[in-house]
Amino acid sequence: MCATDVVSSLLTVLFAAAAVHALRRRVLPRSPGRRRRVDGVLHTVMAVAMAAMLWGGEAMVPARVQVVFFVGAALWFPVSALSRRHGTRLSEAARNAPSAVGMAAMAWMARPMASPGHDTLAAAHAGHPMGEQATHGAGTGVLVLCLLAYALRSLTRDMPGLRRSADDPPACSTKELYGHFWEGATHLGTVVMLLMHP
Repeated sequence: MCATDVVSSLLTVLFAAAAVHALRRRVLPRSPGRRRRVDGVLHTVMAVAMAAMLWGGEAMVPARVQVVFFVGAALWFPVSALSRRHGTRLSEAARNAPSAVGMAAMAWMARPMASPGHDTLAAAHAGHPMGEQATHGAGTGVLVLCLLAYALRSLTRDMPGLRRSADDPPACSTKELYGHFWEGATHLGTVVMLLMHP
């Protein structure tokens, strides 16, 4: 087994566990609310699609359908936050930004497959790849930096709470710690997928 297969296997386990986590936390509870349930379904679909992409399973769904779906999913998070009737729209949009960027990363990875010049070697001989490669590299770089920042924030945001004394009240619940871990781990997995993707 080569190193790529090992990484793919580890990422498959990560995304399968992330899909189960999203189902258990946001979809299966009896009254999570409509928005929360939709969020959970989108996160579950994203995690399953990531795992399938590692083994070529993305070919089962047309690439353009994937792009349209994940662009719509990326727009869902800020739009649903801004449609709130209360005064916390901007903070809610900021809180949903990592999910929107993750969905945008999925659309970005499916985008080359949806274009006519899908084969990068064939495109290179066609004489117009340099601009496309520069655009692809810049887009990937922006997504990687954003997701890395979100991953570090999710994984380290509760560290001061872990250093508290036994008498202090807990900074956050175990459920929140668990949720932050899965958010950060999924963002890191998406970063690796972006870097592996041609």
